Amino acid sequence: MAEVVETDAGPARITWHRAARPRLVLAVSHGAGGGIDARDLRALAAVLPGHGVSVALVEQPWRVAGKKVAPAPKTLDTGWRGIWPHVTRPGLPVISGGRSAGARVACRTAAGLGAHAVLALSFPLHPPGRPEKSRAAELLGAGVPTLVVQGGNDPFGTPAEFPDGPFDLVEVPYGDHGFAVPKRAPTTEGQALEIITAGVARWAAALPAGASGR
Repeated sequence: MAEVVETDAGPARITWHRAARPRLVLAVSHGAGGGIDARDLRALAAVLPGHGVSVALVEQPWRVAGKKVAPAPKTLDTGWRGIWPHVTRPGLPVISGGRSAGARVACRTAAGLGAHAVLALSFPLHPPGRPEKSRAAELLGAGVPTLVVQGGNDPFGTPAEFPDGPFDLVEVPYGDHGFAVPKRAPTTEGQALEIITAGVARWAAALPAGASGR
C-alpha cells in the first residue's frame, strides 16, 4: 500500500509492507542514484514482515517529483523529518534506515527524531578514492543502536576502513555499493541478499524493547 504525504521539501511517498503481528517498523529510504527498487530494499521488504517488522519504503520528495539529481543534505533531512509522523503512527518503535545517501540522512536525524535504532545500508564512508573525506562522524554520532551492512568491495568504503565504534557491521563478501557481486565470486547474488536479510532480521530481533537509545 502506497501513500503520498506532505513534507516541507514536497510530497514524499511511503509504500508499506506490513507484518501480520508487528513489533517494529523499519522506515528505509533510497540513495542519491536510485529508488526503492534497489535489490536490498526489495529483499528486506519481502523478508522482514515475516519476522515481525513492518517495512515502510520511503521515496524522497525529489524522486516523487521525477528529478534525477538529489538535493542538498539539508533538504534530504527535511524530507525525512516530514515523513516521520506517518511511520510512527502505528505506535511502534521505528528503525530509521537508508541506503547510501539515505543512510547518512538516517544517521544525522536519528537522535532528533527519537529513532529506536539506525540501519545503514552501504554507508558512503567517503567518496570513491578519497578516504581523507571521511563521513565517519555522521555514523558515530547517530546516538542509537546502529547496524551497518557493507559490501566487501564497496568503493565508498570497505568494512576494513570503518573505525571502531558503537555500531554493528555485517559484511557482504565481494559486494559493491549496490551489493552486486561478480559472476565468478564464491558468493552468489542470492546468497548476498540472504546475508543482508538474515543479518538485519537477527539484529532487529536483538534490539531492546521500548524507547530508543543505548
